[in-house]
Amino acid sequence: MIGGQLTVKTKHNAVTSSNLSRASESARSATSSNNQSSSKFVQAPSWLVHFTGPVILIGIWWIAYFFTLVDKNLLPSPFATLYDTGINIATGDVLTDFWFTMVRVFYSFIIAAIVGVPLGIILGANKKIYQSVEFIIDFFRSTPATAMFPLFLLLFGLGDFSKIAVASFAALLVIVFNTAYGVMNARQTRILAARSMGASRMRIFFDVIFFETLPQTFIGLRTAVSMALVVIIVAEMFIGANDGLGHRIIDAQISYNLTDMYGSILVTGAMGYGLNVFFLVIEKHLVHWSGK
Repeated sequence: MIGGQLTVKTKHNAVTSSNLSRASESARSATSSNNQSSSKFVQAPSWLVHFTGPVILIGIWWIAYFFTLVDKNLLPSPFATLYDTGINIATGDVLTDFWFTMVRVFYSFIIAAIVGVPLGIILGANKKIYQSVEFIIDFFRSTPATAMFPLFLLLFGLGDFSKIAVASFAALLVIVFNTAYGVMNARQTRILAARSMGASRMRIFFDVIFFETLPQTFIGLRTAVSMALVVIIVAEMFIGANDGLGHRIIDAQISYNLTDMYGSILVTGAMGYGLNVFFLVIEKHLVHWSGK
C-alpha cells in the first residue's frame, strides 16, 4: 500500500516537473519571441531616422507658412520652394553655380590641407616651437574670417584667388591646431613601448605618432572643409562674384525671387552636409582604430 502511494506520488511529481519544464520552455520561447518582436519593432523604423530631420524642418516651415507666423511675402511655401528648386536642378541652372562653389571650396581645402597637416605635425612634435607660435595661431583662429576680407582684397584683388586665399587661410588655422593637438596628445604608453623595443625616432614618428594623430587630424579636416564652404559662400555674396551659390542667393534676394533664394540656401546646406558625411565615411574606413 505504501509502495503504491509512493509510486503515485513519484508519478505525480514527474508530471508536475514535466509541466513546469514545459511552462518554463513556453515562457522562454514567449520571452524570446517578444524580444525578437521588440527588436524588430525597434529596428524596423531605423531607415526613417535619416528622414526625420528633413521632415521636421519641412513641417516647421509649412506650419510657419500656413498659420502666417511669418509674413507670406517673406516666407514662401516649402513645397513651392522644393518644386522650383527641382526645376532649377533639372535644367542645370543651379548645378552650374553648385559646381563653381564646389571648385572654390576644393581648391581652398586642398591648399589648407597640404600646408596645414605637415605644419601641424612639425609644431606638435616640439612643444616649445608650438608654444612660441601659439598666440599667433589662436589669435587668427579666433578672428572672424570675414574680418580679413578687406586685407585679402587689397592683396589679391577681386578675382577668385582672393576668395580661395581667405578660405584657405581660415581652414589652414583649424587644421594646424587640430593636427598639432593630436601629435601632442599621442598616447605615451605606445611611444614608450616602441622605444623599449629599440625603434628609432623616425620609426616611432611614422609608425606610432602619425597614426595616433589621424583621428584628431580628421576632425580638423572635417571642420576645415565646413569653414572653407562658409567663407566661400560669404565671399561669393560680397566680393564681386558672377557665379556660385553665394552669388545666386544674394542675387535672388535682391530680385525678390524668394523660392530661388530659399532653394539655393537648401542646396548650400546639402553641399555642406554631403561634405561632412563624405569625410565621416573616409574616417570610418581609414581610422577604424579610433578610440581603441
